[in-house]
Amino acid sequence: MLDRTNLGTTERVAGLVRQLLAKRSIDRPVGPDDDLTASGLSSLDIVNLMLSVEAEFDIKIPDRDMTPSNFRSIARIEALVGASLDSANPQG
Repeated sequence: MLDRTNLGTTERVAGLVRQLLAKRSIDRPVGPDDDLTASGLSSLDIVNLMLSVEAEFDIKIPDRDMTPSNFRSIARIEALVGASLDSANPQG
């Protein structure tokens, strides 16, 4: 099993995306701003990605943020995770 504790948010999200693409036998690079549906993920894959992100980062994404636009790209997911982590661990 891959030890992801030292990886950044972007790398961890990208890893989840690569896993889903691999399940669909798609082997292509996906950049941070690439549209994930255009890269080959189905709407069901996006739902699975939402669940995987919550599990990977041990967060609960609010229902209002569970929108296709927030899961359109790795960069959008990274921003969402960052906001969720910040709200879960306020500094002050």
